[in-house]
Amino acid sequence: MNDRYVLDSFAVLALLGKEPGNEMVRELLREASAGQAHVSMTWVNLGEVAYIVERRWGKGRVYQVLGALEATSLEVMPVGRKLALAAAEIKAAHALAYADAFAAALAMQEKAELVTGDPEFRQLHGSLSVAWLPGSK
Repeated sequence: MNDRYVLDSFAVLALLGKEPGNEMVRELLREASAGQAHVSMTWVNLGEVAYIVERRWGKGRVYQVLGALEATSLEVMPVGRKLALAAAEIKAAHALAYADAFAAALAMQEKAELVTGDPEFRQLHGSLSVAWLPGSK
């Protein structure tokens, strides 16, 4: 592992739902707060978290989640032309959800490890460094 990480929605939802791997995500956010790591995600992936949270727990919980994440050192990256086109290229070449392509593109752009438990990312083996959440390989 290195000191640069990109979270996908799977990782954030594991944290929120106290699912397997939540401790790893919590520790990475703690390290980011201590200046020992850089942790980021895209607005597309955070939007994915928001709609899933709203479906599972209601709209009020979305604002709680956003507030809690804003209180961490998580950097939410805007999606500009370069990232959007990189995600499109990944999506064109792989049977991967479009939002997942943004997480992969950001991880590649930042030379970071993607933190996930989503098995869809296995198809990017060799072109993407993945920090698998415990219990997800």
